[in-house]
Amino acid sequence: MSWYRWDGNDLILRVKVQPRAAREGVDRIHNGVLKVRVNAAPVDGRANAALAQLIAREFAVPRARVALLQGSASAEKQLRITAPMSLPAWFEALSRQIS
Repeated sequence: MSWYRWDGNDLILRVKVQPRAAREGVDRIHNGVLKVRVNAAPVDGRANAALAQLIAREFAVPRARVALLQGSASAEKQLRITAPMSLPAWFEALSRQIS
């Protein structure tokens, strides 16, 4: 499976989260997953919440439309974005790369 796939109108992303990062943001494709940095620590679900908030902002959807499907206690996660309103420029660029 690629780092992303479409399921109807929903986008499924495979990500690897780097918590406690100095800068938040989407980094690159690494080992077939999208690497994302968040400032939050991986304690009490804070890193997962920060990840969902960041992805919601990037795809212009309410936070409630980003669901964690797998990996709540792992660095590698799978997210569902219900009907993304827009695709960020980084998504367009990275989706053209062979990962």
